[in-house]
Amino acid sequence: MSGFQLTLEQIEQFDAQGFIILDSLLDAEEVDLLHKIARADLQMKQDIASRADGEGGAIDLVVRNDVEPETIYGAIVASESLVDAVETVLGDEVYHYHHKMILKEPKVGGAWAWHQDYGYWYNNGCLSPDMASCLIAVDKATKENGCLQVVPGSHQLGRINHGEVGEQTGADPERVAAIVERMPIEYVELDPGSAVLFHSNLLHRSDQNRSDNPRWAFICCPPIGEVFRRGLTPPYPSRRQGRTGRSGTEADRSGDLMAHIEAPSAHQDHSAGTRTGTLSGHKNGHTSRRPRVPPSHPPRS
Repeated sequence: MSGFQLTLEQIEQFDAQGFIILDSLLDAEEVDLLHKIARADLQMKQDIASRADGEGGAIDLVVRNDVEPETIYGAIVASESLVDAVETVLGDEVYHYHHKMILKEPKVGGAWAWHQDYGYWYNNGCLSPDMASCLIAVDKATKENGCLQVVPGSHQLGRINHGEVGEQTGADPERVAAIVERMPIEYVELDPGSAVLFHSNLLHRSDQNRSDNPRWAFICCPPIGEVFRRGLTPPYPSRRQGRTGRSGTEADRSGDLMAHIEAPSAHQDHSAGTRTGTLSGHKNGHTSRRPRVPPSHPPRS
């Protein structure tokens, strides 16, 4: 995860299309470690929640509010490569809102209805849509196993009204039908370790997994500071010192993700550890306070 830098073309694409592909955000060794730890994570298995998709299936997911520094999940969420990319496209310092693992198992993995992430988060106390999600493929994501589908440019349409679809929150179906009649749908197929970074107002969905292959995805969800100006959660530390601006060329300073993580044994609980309130061990002396979200506003996907 070392030395990742957005190009001016990627920044312009995010502004125009609402998403960009980040090839090999995690290298082969890093995503293999994430895959092994997540598959062996006993606490994660205990915390799986399912949401009916309105199509006869259900989507499984595990949501975490806290950045736990001793886990691989915390190292990815707070890595400078990821944080810098999000700060670059959103144009401001970002906070940690939550992160989650989406678990689409072969033959049974459910769908996500058409929605905007801000369709959920608007009702969770988020004041503006200056937010993004970064979906990292843990398994290869294909059209057959239910990869992400997006409507490029739909983030410019503003927030759409949302309502219940099964046990999910879906965008107004009449408006969605009108949008997809006029705007193309793009399937976002990804190799393991590659990612898609997308705006919170980008209209997206995914189909059920009817293939023989799993599709797990790790999603990080940071907003800019203005979203939580009420003080709902503290920010990541600033990474802006010494930069040349949004299209600057200074190399990322995070070093390898592997330097931050020691692989736990297969039977260890990898997601629930001692919460110290700081994220330590990162290069250049950076630390992050553990983000908090009030119980009255739990994050939803």
